Amino acid sequence: MRKDLGDLNDLQTIDQLVPVEGLNLIDVGCGAGGNSRELAARGATVLGIEPDPIQAEKNRLVPEVTGLRFVETGATTLPVDDASVDGVFFFRSLHHVPINDMDAALAEAARVLKPGTGFLYVVEPATTGSHFPVMRPYNDETVVRGEAQAALARAAAGLFPAPETFVHTVHPRYADFDSLVSRVSGQTFNDIDLENVDTDEVRAQFEAGKTDDGDYVFDQPMLVNLFRAP
Repeated sequence: MRKDLGDLNDLQTIDQLVPVEGLNLIDVGCGAGGNSRELAARGATVLGIEPDPIQAEKNRLVPEVTGLRFVETGATTLPVDDASVDGVFFFRSLHHVPINDMDAALAEAARVLKPGTGFLYVVEPATTGSHFPVMRPYNDETVVRGEAQAALARAAAGLFPAPETFVHTVHPRYADFDSLVSRVSGQTFNDIDLENVDTDEVRAQFEAGKTDDGDYVFDQPMLVNLFRAP
């Protein structure tokens, strides 16, 4: 049974579970590198891995951050030596790995972790909460999120001891519907037809999240699996 940590964002959860100061880390599928920068700000040395060539090029053009380096490559080809990394993070990225490569991606993480002290930290969105019905009509991730959980179960059976498991809840917030459209259109790793976003169904689900202050706020439970290297 997962331990419920309540309303926390990614970094608040990490601060509770795995202090990272002084560690050598990899952020797999780092996107624009927001969490990578936060890990580096906490004193870690971070390698941000991004397979999407458009986002990877953007990462190469941003000002350098102490302790952070970006590389364009995939989850199955981490460019580091065996047993050389303290921790590997997947922040909502495992379900973006092709289904047939998920097991290989987790095995690659196991390869690079230091025996006995290394850890694999995977956070994946659940298919519950009020945010998922907003997304589902134009970006239904039911299958890939389920496949990611199945791959994690296999990893626990074959690569790692049983993980510590947690759930925390984030609260996506939008000023208006256009803010949602803008966020969706800014994702180069998802091929989403914007005509499927601005529909009566999506607008109805979105309107259900309106708060008294006029913003639109939703619940998204996040499932954390924390594996320790044997």
